[in-house]
Amino acid sequence: MKVTDTPVVVAQDLQQVYKIRRGILRKPEWLRAVSGLSFSLNAGKTLAVVGESGCGKSTLARMVSLIETPTAGALQLNGTDVITASRTERQALRRAVQLVFQNPYGSLNPRKRIGAILEAPLEINTESSRAERAQQARAMLALVGLRAEHYDRYPHMLSGGERQRIAIARALMLKPSLIVADEPVSALDVSIQAQVLNLLADLQQELGLAYLFISHDLGVVRHIAHEVLVMYLGHAVEQGDKKTLFAQPLHPYTQALLASTPGIMGAGSTRRRIVLRGELPSPLNPPGGCVFSTRCASVTERCHVERPALRELAGRKVACHEAEQFIQPAALQH
Repeated sequence: MKVTDTPVVVAQDLQQVYKIRRGILRKPEWLRAVSGLSFSLNAGKTLAVVGESGCGKSTLARMVSLIETPTAGALQLNGTDVITASRTERQALRRAVQLVFQNPYGSLNPRKRIGAILEAPLEINTESSRAERAQQARAMLALVGLRAEHYDRYPHMLSGGERQRIAIARALMLKPSLIVADEPVSALDVSIQAQVLNLLADLQQELGLAYLFISHDLGVVRHIAHEVLVMYLGHAVEQGDKKTLFAQPLHPYTQALLASTPGIMGAGSTRRRIVLRGELPSPLNPPGGCVFSTRCASVTERCHVERPALRELAGRKVACHEAEQFIQPAALQH
């Protein structure tokens, strides 16, 4: 697949709101899982979405992979508007975006041989003959670093790393342009994580794939991402190039995430070490003003009453009224 400057994914003010019923005699409540996300993702690039559990990462993944329709906003895949697309267009788009899940064993049918698992997408979506499907499945096994004999094995006969390679191979059978990877290595041993991440990087370079990579592990994100979107309670709080964010995070939440990740901050680092206080607020009753105000060590009165807009600052976008105080003098010159 040729790498181009044309975006594979373009999201504008993407929102997802769920109606939560509390019983017959009580009014329903509204849960804002995703509130106004905007980003674009080109072929051959990886956008990593990070944040605590409950921040809206997986909801975003379900919207981009067409499992859910956004409540509001615009979403384009390969230049086609997802929300207004016809049934035929949506079927084509579903082939263009594929998922890799967190648990490789749970996502593979234990009663099916690996060959049948890999051939299933082709059998459903193409008119290929049985021989052609088998040939493509065997070729895909080689592409993800597995041997031909894996074709006749069952998932329980494979290691965790091998099963995740099969999950990746299945996602590639229809030659998608976008892979949505939801915590794809968190269930694997650390040594196996590196192998799978290297495989994903090699496949991206060879096939020109775009990755939407959902993760809570910033060590993994540092290895594979090109850009990073930091989410908190459904909102984007910081967004930009990976090197820029890791070198000098400007949002207190991003700083706390980096400080809590072993190996991210070196022994000689002068970066503030922030410990988050309190619990993540309920998305049914988010704080007024800045959504991070109840846990922020740099909170001011303004933060409690005025929600900060996501604005351009020092080479990235950040939603924080006090972000300027975290800019180091060298960055002020850029």
